[in-house]
Amino acid sequence: MSITLIHNGTVIDGNGGAPLTDGAVLVEDNTIRAIGRKSTLHLPNKDITTVDANGGTILPGFIDTHVHVMLDNPNLFSVAAAPFSLHYYNSVNSLRRTIDAGITSVRDAGGADLGTKMAVEKGIVVGPRMQISISVLSITGGHVDGWLRSGSTLSFFPETPGRPGGICDGIDGVRTKVRQVLRAGADVIKICATGGVLSPTDHPDFTQFSPEELDVIVREAGYRGGIKVMAHAQGLEGIKNAIRAGVHSIEHGIFLDDEAVEMMIARGIFLVPTLLAPVAVVESADSLPDYAREQAMELMEIHSESIAKAYHAGVKIAMGTDAGVMPHGTNLRELELMVNVGVTPMDAIIATTRTAAECLGWQDKVGTLEPGKLADIIVTDIDPLTDIGALADNDHIRFVMKDGAIVKK
Repeated sequence: MSITLIHNGTVIDGNGGAPLTDGAVLVEDNTIRAIGRKSTLHLPNKDITTVDANGGTILPGFIDTHVHVMLDNPNLFSVAAAPFSLHYYNSVNSLRRTIDAGITSVRDAGGADLGTKMAVEKGIVVGPRMQISISVLSITGGHVDGWLRSGSTLSFFPETPGRPGGICDGIDGVRTKVRQVLRAGADVIKICATGGVLSPTDHPDFTQFSPEELDVIVREAGYRGGIKVMAHAQGLEGIKNAIRAGVHSIEHGIFLDDEAVEMMIARGIFLVPTLLAPVAVVESADSLPDYAREQAMELMEIHSESIAKAYHAGVKIAMGTDAGVMPHGTNLRELELMVNVGVTPMDAIIATTRTAAECLGWQDKVGTLEPGKLADIIVTDIDPLTDIGALADNDHIRFVMKDGAIVKK
């Protein structure tokens, strides 16, 4: 049995309560045993490993609910030209950079197969705890259909051993595809209910999958132990179709009106904003097609307005970034963008801790610093409530513990 005491810091537990100054967290093996001031904790009479937070802030491990660890470049042509195995080798660095940013759990929104998840679980590579969707389901001509008008086909997520192709149409087609992806080991089903910024042949406002197809997808996933569906949904009609079908989360949510917001609240659906995604596309404009940059610039303002509307109305916001479109390890830039649209710094932290854990269905084991939960703990040398933008610099993430093991110190 190992005992670790992390002390001499201000504890922000992820539940939204007042920070605890001169706080400490006691860890036994991989489990949090106690939280409080060091002087009030009952310390065992055994060898204890101590970690001095040096007056910094002690927080739960952060969670990013929308990443693509198999991508490290939004340029479709570069992705398609790379040898098959190169993406897997690159993912080792992407996973490491994610941990170094203080993110100890992720939901991969397409690309990572079961072997990638197993490599982390077995300790072959260092990375965050993962949920995987493996393939991204799309209609012919939809968001991840890489067919070009030249007749060539390029894809971010081509069919590979362990990763079924994602294109499917019609009731029978979508049912079969869901079954194939679940057979491959998916923890969640990822669909495209609309077009997207990087799509070569559609627009973010285009509606994709019929209500009948969406209904079958959600029901078929639910038959397998209640597997949830996450929906890439940017245009308003596609968002509402996905909500009515019973998806678990809306990814991006660029065009939202009052009715869509009310529907999400009534059904308890999570919103994953990914405010960083269009910003990253604009920043990468020199290496991307003109249509991608133009669509991203067109949408940035309305995107911010929609997320602000949803937040102030009380929609459950779970932090997600679309990392892979931007470099892995820069994920926490998202928190400052959230604050810029009106989210309080404390609520931004809750979005990437407690609410993100709820979105993943892992609220019983991660997301907050509470006795009995897994010891996913970070220490930063800044106060995120006064300077949340500083978290984007990984040098400020001084210590990371995942599942009781120190992975960055």
